[in-house]
Amino acid sequence: MEIIILIFSLGVILFGAEVFTNGIEWLGKKLNLSEGTVGSVLAAVGTALPETMIPVIAILFGTGDEASHIGIGAILGAPFMLATLALGVVGIAGTLFKVGGKRREHMLINEGVMRRDLLFFLIVFSIAIAAAFMPPGFKQVIVFGLVAAYVVYVYLTVKDDTKADTDAELHPLKFAKKSTDPSLGIILLQAAFALGIIVLGAHLFVDSIKYLSQVIGLPAFVLSIIIAPVATELPEKFNSLIWIRKGKDTLALGNITGAMVFQSSLIPALGIAFTPWELSTLAVVSAVLALLSAAIVYGTLYFKRSISPKTLIGVSSLYFVFIIAVVLTGGGH
Repeated sequence: MEIIILIFSLGVILFGAEVFTNGIEWLGKKLNLSEGTVGSVLAAVGTALPETMIPVIAILFGTGDEASHIGIGAILGAPFMLATLALGVVGIAGTLFKVGGKRREHMLINEGVMRRDLLFFLIVFSIAIAAAFMPPGFKQVIVFGLVAAYVVYVYLTVKDDTKADTDAELHPLKFAKKSTDPSLGIILLQAAFALGIIVLGAHLFVDSIKYLSQVIGLPAFVLSIIIAPVATELPEKFNSLIWIRKGKDTLALGNITGAMVFQSSLIPALGIAFTPWELSTLAVVSAVLALLSAAIVYGTLYFKRSISPKTLIGVSSLYFVFIIAVVLTGGGH
Protein backbone atom coordinates (compact mmCIF):
# COMPACT_ATOMS: atom_id res chain seq x y z
CA MET A 1 0.00 0.00 0.00
CA GLU A 2 2.82 2.42 0.90
CA ILE A 3 4.47 1.74 -2.48
CA ILE A 4 1.21 2.67 -4.27
CA ILE A 5 0.96 5.92 -2.25
CA LEU A 6 4.62 6.60 -3.09
CA ILE A 7 4.04 6.24 -6.84
CA PHE A 8 0.78 8.24 -6.65
CA SER A 9 2.54 11.07 -4.78
CA LEU A 10 5.19 11.27 -7.52
CA GLY A 11 2.44 11.73 -10.08
CA VAL A 12 0.85 14.46 -7.94
CA ILE A 13 4.18 16.34 -7.66
CA LEU A 14 4.82 16.02 -11.41
CA PHE A 15 1.34 17.36 -12.23
CA GLY A 16 1.77 20.26 -9.78
CA ALA A 17 5.20 21.12 -11.21
CA GLU A 18 3.85 21.26 -14.78
CA VAL A 19 0.99 23.61 -13.78
CA PHE A 20 3.37 25.69 -11.64
CA THR A 21 5.99 26.24 -14.37
CA ASN A 22 3.23 27.31 -16.75
CA GLY A 23 1.96 29.86 -14.19
CA ILE A 24 5.45 31.16 -13.36
CA GLU A 25 6.33 31.71 -17.03
CA TRP A 26 3.12 33.73 -17.46
CA LEU A 27 3.84 35.68 -14.26
CA GLY A 28 7.30 36.55 -15.61
CA LYS A 29 5.75 37.76 -18.87
CA LYS A 30 2.98 39.69 -17.08
CA LEU A 31 5.41 41.51 -14.79
CA ASN A 32 8.01 41.87 -17.59
CA LEU A 33 10.67 40.29 -15.39
CA SER A 34 14.11 39.05 -16.41
CA GLU A 35 14.64 35.35 -17.07
CA GLY A 36 17.02 35.25 -14.10
CA THR A 37 14.32 36.64 -11.80
CA VAL A 38 11.70 34.16 -13.02
CA GLY A 39 13.99 31.16 -12.52
CA SER A 40 16.15 32.25 -9.57
CA VAL A 41 13.55 33.96 -7.38
CA LEU A 42 9.93 33.15 -8.29
CA ALA A 43 10.25 29.50 -9.29
CA ALA A 44 13.08 28.73 -6.87
CA VAL A 45 11.34 30.05 -3.75
CA GLY A 46 7.98 28.69 -4.84
CA THR A 47 9.16 25.14 -5.38
CA ALA A 48 11.31 25.34 -2.24
CA LEU A 49 8.21 25.68 -0.05
CA PRO A 50 7.54 21.94 0.35
CA GLU A 51 10.97 21.08 1.79
CA THR A 52 10.97 24.31 3.79
CA MET A 53 7.92 23.06 5.68
CA ILE A 54 9.78 20.00 7.03
CA PRO A 55 12.41 21.87 9.12
CA VAL A 56 9.87 24.55 10.07
CA ILE A 57 7.46 21.96 11.45
CA ALA A 58 10.25 19.86 13.03
CA ILE A 59 11.97 22.84 14.70
CA LEU A 60 9.01 25.00 15.73
CA PHE A 61 6.47 22.29 16.57
CA GLY A 62 8.57 19.18 17.29
CA THR A 63 9.92 18.17 20.68
CA GLY A 64 13.21 16.65 21.82
CA ASP A 65 16.58 16.11 20.16
CA GLU A 66 15.03 13.94 17.44
CA ALA A 67 12.99 16.87 16.11
CA SER A 68 16.11 19.05 16.07
CA HIS A 69 18.07 16.35 14.19
CA ILE A 70 15.29 15.97 11.61
CA GLY A 71 15.17 19.76 11.19
CA ILE A 72 18.94 20.11 10.72
CA GLY A 73 18.99 17.12 8.37
CA ALA A 74 16.28 18.63 6.19
CA ILE A 75 17.99 22.05 6.22
CA LEU A 76 21.36 20.66 5.11
CA GLY A 77 19.83 18.03 2.83
CA ALA A 78 18.17 20.55 0.52
CA PRO A 79 21.28 22.48 -0.63
CA PHE A 80 23.26 19.22 -0.73
CA MET A 81 20.70 17.53 -2.96
CA LEU A 82 20.37 20.60 -5.21
CA ALA A 83 24.15 21.09 -5.59
CA THR A 84 24.72 17.45 -6.53
CA LEU A 85 21.80 15.32 -7.76
CA ALA A 86 19.61 18.13 -9.10
CA LEU A 87 22.42 19.61 -11.21
CA GLY A 88 23.19 16.08 -12.43
CA VAL A 89 19.58 15.51 -13.49
CA VAL A 90 19.67 18.77 -15.48
CA GLY A 91 22.95 17.66 -17.05
CA ILE A 92 21.40 14.34 -18.11
CA ALA A 93 18.36 16.19 -19.52
CA GLY A 94 20.73 18.51 -21.37
CA THR A 95 22.29 15.52 -23.14
CA LEU A 96 18.95 13.82 -23.89
CA PHE A 97 16.85 16.75 -25.14
CA LYS A 98 18.03 18.22 -28.44
CA VAL A 99 17.81 21.88 -29.42
CA GLY A 100 17.10 22.56 -33.08
CA GLY A 101 17.75 18.89 -33.80
CA LYS A 102 21.26 19.06 -32.30
CA ARG A 103 22.70 17.86 -29.00
CA ARG A 104 23.96 20.52 -26.59
CA GLU A 105 27.73 20.84 -26.28
CA HIS A 106 27.14 23.49 -23.62
CA MET A 107 24.12 24.50 -21.56
CA LEU A 108 22.27 27.42 -23.21
CA ILE A 109 22.51 29.74 -20.23
CA ASN A 110 23.12 33.32 -19.19
CA GLU A 111 26.34 32.37 -17.38
CA GLY A 112 26.33 35.63 -15.42
CA VAL A 113 23.05 34.68 -13.72
CA MET A 114 24.37 31.26 -12.76
CA ARG A 115 27.71 32.59 -11.52
CA ARG A 116 25.95 35.16 -9.34
CA ASP A 117 23.73 32.47 -7.81
CA LEU A 118 26.64 30.12 -7.14
CA LEU A 119 28.86 32.84 -5.66
CA PHE A 120 26.09 33.82 -3.23
CA PHE A 121 25.60 30.15 -2.35
CA LEU A 122 29.32 29.55 -1.71
CA ILE A 123 29.53 32.56 0.60
CA VAL A 124 26.29 32.21 2.60
CA PHE A 125 26.39 28.42 3.00
CA SER A 126 30.03 28.56 4.19
CA ILE A 127 29.00 31.15 6.79
CA ALA A 128 25.99 29.05 7.87
CA ILE A 129 28.20 25.99 8.42
CA ALA A 130 30.89 28.06 10.18
CA ALA A 131 28.21 29.24 12.64
CA ALA A 132 28.19 25.75 14.19
CA PHE A 133 31.75 26.31 15.41
CA MET A 134 31.29 29.86 16.73
CA PRO A 135 30.38 31.10 20.22
CA PRO A 136 26.59 31.54 20.82
CA GLY A 137 26.91 35.34 20.81
CA PHE A 138 27.99 35.34 17.16
CA LYS A 139 25.09 33.20 16.01
CA GLN A 140 22.44 35.94 16.14
CA VAL A 141 24.71 38.21 14.07
CA ILE A 142 25.03 35.42 11.51
CA VAL A 143 21.24 34.93 11.42
CA PHE A 144 20.83 38.63 10.59
CA GLY A 145 23.65 38.45 8.03
CA LEU A 146 22.12 35.45 6.23
CA VAL A 147 18.71 37.12 5.98
CA ALA A 148 20.30 40.39 4.78
CA ALA A 149 22.35 38.50 2.18
CA TYR A 150 19.22 36.96 0.69
CA VAL A 151 17.52 40.37 0.50
CA VAL A 152 20.57 41.72 -1.39
CA TYR A 153 20.49 38.68 -3.69
CA VAL A 154 16.82 39.22 -4.57
CA TYR A 155 17.48 42.93 -5.21
CA LEU A 156 20.38 42.19 -7.58
CA THR A 157 18.40 39.49 -9.39
CA VAL A 158 15.32 41.65 -9.92
CA LYS A 159 17.55 44.54 -11.07
CA ASP A 160 18.99 42.31 -13.83
CA ASP A 161 17.57 43.64 -17.09
CA THR A 162 17.97 40.54 -19.30
CA LYS A 163 14.34 40.08 -20.26
CA ALA A 164 12.88 36.60 -20.21
CA ASP A 165 12.22 34.95 -23.54
CA THR A 166 8.79 33.88 -22.31
CA ASP A 167 7.04 34.33 -25.65
CA ALA A 168 8.95 31.43 -27.20
CA GLU A 169 6.75 28.33 -26.95
CA LEU A 170 4.66 29.86 -24.16
CA HIS A 171 1.70 27.54 -23.79
CA PRO A 172 -1.72 28.99 -22.85
CA LEU A 173 -2.32 29.45 -19.13
CA LYS A 174 -3.89 26.23 -17.80
CA PHE A 175 -6.59 28.18 -15.92
CA ALA A 176 -7.43 30.38 -18.96
CA LYS A 177 -6.61 28.34 -22.07
CA LYS A 178 -8.51 30.59 -24.49
CA SER A 179 -7.03 33.85 -23.21
CA THR A 180 -3.97 35.41 -24.85
CA ASP A 181 -3.64 37.92 -22.00
CA PRO A 182 -4.87 36.35 -18.74
CA SER A 183 -5.28 38.57 -15.68
CA LEU A 184 -2.65 38.69 -12.94
CA GLY A 185 -5.22 37.33 -10.49
CA ILE A 186 -5.89 34.14 -12.47
CA ILE A 187 -2.13 33.62 -12.99
CA LEU A 188 -1.50 33.91 -9.23
CA LEU A 189 -4.47 31.62 -8.52
CA GLN A 190 -3.00 28.95 -10.80
CA ALA A 191 0.47 29.25 -9.21
CA ALA A 192 -1.04 29.01 -5.71
CA PHE A 193 -3.18 26.00 -6.70
CA ALA A 194 -0.14 24.26 -8.20
CA LEU A 195 1.94 24.93 -5.08
CA GLY A 196 -0.82 23.38 -2.98
CA ILE A 197 -0.71 20.28 -5.18
CA ILE A 198 3.10 20.13 -4.92
CA VAL A 199 2.98 20.45 -1.11
CA LEU A 200 0.32 17.73 -0.88
CA GLY A 201 2.31 15.38 -3.11
CA ALA A 202 5.56 16.07 -1.25
CA HIS A 203 3.98 15.35 2.14
CA LEU A 204 2.45 12.10 0.87
CA PHE A 205 5.85 11.11 -0.52
CA VAL A 206 7.75 11.97 2.67
CA ASP A 207 5.26 10.11 4.88
CA SER A 208 5.56 7.01 2.69
CA ILE A 209 9.35 7.18 2.60
CA LYS A 210 9.57 7.70 6.37
CA TYR A 211 7.40 4.65 6.99
CA LEU A 212 9.44 2.50 4.59
CA SER A 213 12.77 3.75 5.96
CA GLN A 214 11.76 2.95 9.54
CA VAL A 215 11.53 -0.65 8.44
CA ILE A 216 15.18 -0.33 7.34
CA GLY A 217 16.11 1.47 10.58
CA LEU A 218 18.08 4.65 9.80
CA PRO A 219 18.86 7.46 12.31
CA ALA A 220 16.64 10.56 12.12
CA PHE A 221 19.40 12.83 10.74
CA VAL A 222 20.42 10.43 7.95
CA LEU A 223 16.79 9.74 7.09
CA SER A 224 15.98 13.44 6.79
CA ILE A 225 19.13 14.50 4.91
CA ILE A 226 18.83 11.76 2.28
CA ILE A 227 15.14 10.95 2.00
CA ALA A 228 13.25 14.19 2.70
CA PRO A 229 15.05 16.24 0.01
CA VAL A 230 14.72 13.47 -2.60
CA ALA A 231 10.96 13.92 -2.33
CA THR A 232 10.73 17.62 -1.75
CA GLU A 233 13.38 18.64 -4.28
CA LEU A 234 11.45 16.81 -7.01
CA PRO A 235 9.58 20.02 -7.95
CA GLU A 236 12.91 21.71 -8.81
CA LYS A 237 13.98 18.75 -10.88
CA PHE A 238 10.68 18.33 -12.71
CA ASN A 239 10.28 22.05 -13.40
CA SER A 240 13.84 22.21 -14.68
CA LEU A 241 13.35 19.18 -16.95
CA ILE A 242 10.30 20.87 -18.47
CA TRP A 243 12.35 24.01 -19.16
CA ILE A 244 15.35 22.07 -20.55
CA ARG A 245 12.98 20.32 -22.96
CA LYS A 246 11.91 23.77 -24.21
CA GLY A 247 15.51 24.99 -24.52
CA LYS A 248 15.08 27.43 -21.60
CA ASP A 249 18.28 26.42 -19.81
CA THR A 250 18.67 29.69 -17.86
CA LEU A 251 15.25 29.16 -16.30
CA ALA A 252 16.04 25.49 -15.63
CA LEU A 253 19.37 26.06 -13.91
CA GLY A 254 18.27 29.33 -12.27
CA ASN A 255 15.42 27.38 -10.71
CA ILE A 256 17.98 25.12 -9.01
CA THR A 257 20.77 27.60 -8.23
CA GLY A 258 18.23 30.16 -6.98
CA ALA A 259 16.78 27.53 -4.66
CA MET A 260 20.33 26.78 -3.47
CA VAL A 261 20.72 30.43 -2.39
CA PHE A 262 17.33 30.41 -0.63
CA GLN A 263 18.06 27.06 1.06
CA SER A 264 21.52 28.13 2.21
CA SER A 265 20.53 31.50 3.67
CA LEU A 266 16.97 31.93 4.99
CA ILE A 267 16.42 28.31 6.04
CA PRO A 268 19.76 27.81 7.89
CA ALA A 269 19.04 31.14 9.60
CA LEU A 270 15.94 29.45 11.05
CA GLY A 271 18.02 26.47 12.23
CA ILE A 272 20.74 28.64 13.75
CA ALA A 273 18.14 30.78 15.57
CA PHE A 274 15.93 27.98 16.93
CA THR A 275 18.18 24.90 17.36
CA PRO A 276 21.54 24.33 19.09
CA TRP A 277 22.97 24.10 15.51
CA GLU A 278 25.43 21.39 16.49
CA LEU A 279 26.52 19.55 13.35
CA SER A 280 27.64 15.92 13.29
CA THR A 281 30.59 14.73 11.20
CA LEU A 282 28.22 13.48 8.48
CA ALA A 283 26.43 16.86 8.47
CA VAL A 284 29.73 18.66 7.87
CA VAL A 285 30.70 16.12 5.16
CA SER A 286 27.42 16.78 3.30
CA ALA A 287 27.99 20.54 3.48
CA VAL A 288 31.60 20.29 2.26
CA LEU A 289 30.51 18.11 -0.69
CA ALA A 290 27.76 20.62 -1.62
CA LEU A 291 30.27 23.49 -1.49
CA LEU A 292 32.81 21.48 -3.52
CA SER A 293 30.23 20.77 -6.23
CA ALA A 294 29.20 24.44 -6.42
CA ALA A 295 32.86 25.53 -6.48
CA ILE A 296 33.63 23.19 -9.42
CA VAL A 297 30.68 24.53 -11.43
CA TYR A 298 31.46 28.14 -10.49
CA GLY A 299 35.14 27.71 -11.41
CA THR A 300 34.22 26.16 -14.77
CA LEU A 301 31.85 29.05 -15.54
CA TYR A 302 34.41 31.63 -14.42
CA PHE A 303 37.26 30.31 -16.56
CA LYS A 304 35.41 28.82 -19.55
CA ARG A 305 32.34 31.14 -19.58
CA SER A 306 30.23 28.05 -20.28
CA ILE A 307 29.26 24.73 -18.71
CA SER A 308 28.76 21.38 -20.41
CA PRO A 309 26.07 18.85 -19.43
CA LYS A 310 28.92 16.40 -18.69
CA THR A 311 30.33 18.67 -15.97
CA LEU A 312 26.91 18.85 -14.28
CA ILE A 313 26.60 15.07 -14.45
CA GLY A 314 30.13 14.76 -13.04
CA VAL A 315 29.49 16.83 -9.89
CA SER A 316 26.40 14.75 -9.10
CA SER A 317 28.76 11.87 -8.25
CA LEU A 318 29.56 13.72 -5.00
CA TYR A 319 26.09 12.71 -3.77
CA PHE A 320 27.16 9.07 -3.90
CA VAL A 321 30.37 9.90 -2.03
CA PHE A 322 28.10 10.94 0.85
CA ILE A 323 26.05 7.73 0.58
CA ILE A 324 29.31 5.74 0.82
CA ALA A 325 30.28 7.78 3.91
CA VAL A 326 26.89 6.96 5.47
CA VAL A 327 27.36 3.24 4.78
CA LEU A 328 30.95 3.21 6.10
CA THR A 329 29.98 5.01 9.32
CA GLY A 330 26.77 3.05 9.80
CA GLY A 331 24.80 6.28 9.49
CA GLY A 332 26.63 7.84 12.42
CA HIS A 333 25.47 5.21 14.91
